[in-house]
Amino acid sequence: MAKHLFTSESVTEGHPDKVCDQISDAVLDAILKQDKNAHVACETTATTGMVHIMGEISTDCYVDIADIARKVICDIGYDNQGCGFDGNTCAVLTSIDSQSADIAMGVNESYELKDGENDIDNQIGAGDQGMMFGYACDETPELMPLPISLAHKLAIQLTKVRKDGTLTYLRPDGKTQVTVEYEDNTPVRIDTVVVSTQHDENVTLEQIRKDLVKYVIKPIIPENLFVDTKIFVNPTGRFVIGGPVGDSGLTGRKIIVDTYGGFSRHGGGAFSGKDPTKVDRSAAYYSRYIAKNIVAAKLAKKCEVQLAYAIGVAKPVSIMVDTFGTGKYSNDELVKAINKVFDCRPQSIIRQLDLRNTSYLPVAAYGHMGREDLGVKWENTDKVQELIEALG
Repeated sequence: MAKHLFTSESVTEGHPDKVCDQISDAVLDAILKQDKNAHVACETTATTGMVHIMGEISTDCYVDIADIARKVICDIGYDNQGCGFDGNTCAVLTSIDSQSADIAMGVNESYELKDGENDIDNQIGAGDQGMMFGYACDETPELMPLPISLAHKLAIQLTKVRKDGTLTYLRPDGKTQVTVEYEDNTPVRIDTVVVSTQHDENVTLEQIRKDLVKYVIKPIIPENLFVDTKIFVNPTGRFVIGGPVGDSGLTGRKIIVDTYGGFSRHGGGAFSGKDPTKVDRSAAYYSRYIAKNIVAAKLAKKCEVQLAYAIGVAKPVSIMVDTFGTGKYSNDELVKAINKVFDCRPQSIIRQLDLRNTSYLPVAAYGHMGREDLGVKWENTDKVQELIEALG
């Protein structure tokens, strides 16, 4: 029997990069609430005592960007100087320009429409060139890889016990990591769990390790997989200085945490701060939607979908499927079924997944994929029957 180990990590909402992702998506949400057709590409950096929000935004509405940033930071838990970073007093700088006219020309009116094809879903082209990957597998109920699923759940639990007062000495920054042992590509055991959490100065490492095993790790890791599992809690021994004071933050620097924990390929584009005309975001969600429906239909045990686009062109230049030898049909047959069932043009994706009415701040931490708890439409499995019929 072939065995191997695979590891994925997650971070809490207080990690400096995730602080920036959440600010960028909160700005996006505020703008889309007033202007559904706004073009937004908002990025954030954070360091000691300062947040800098920059990017290209074209809209007729007004939002108070500094106020939005401060609220996000305080809601995360950086609301006093004791944490080293305080949303009430930090400097907030903004450097915002309008979207490039050259980019807008292709987004607002697609190449196909100019060519005379009068179809509402050809009215906007892709906001950039690039390739996006979606993935699904049958390892968990939400059809996500087990390592990233458990890493996210540990990070969520770590934040929960901080915010509900169970462990009052915890601070917002934290990271989790899970190593799963596979046997013939099936998860059989959790090999290693790593949890690192920021904390007050007046708590001992012994207390932190005891509490995190009891309140964070044991409630999350399935007992049947908890076999000879190695546990590392704050392995450096101290984590008092954290957040933007301990390390600068940047939007889009945790893209593997946002998706599949390295289990699947990644096109390279970040999600946060981008309106849905940017296929970096919308097509990544849609490729997950396609892959998840294929696995939910039991057409494959695992499935990866790639969509690729040219800037200003509505239809993808290529669609690829890989079921890694687990498919009931060939990859080519699945691509033909996808072309029958799914419309991969950006305007159609936006409409099908209701992306102009989606709140993005909630997915800016703890993963964009597998978030059935948030009711996001790219996690729906409503195309199962259509896929089966298309292949029949």
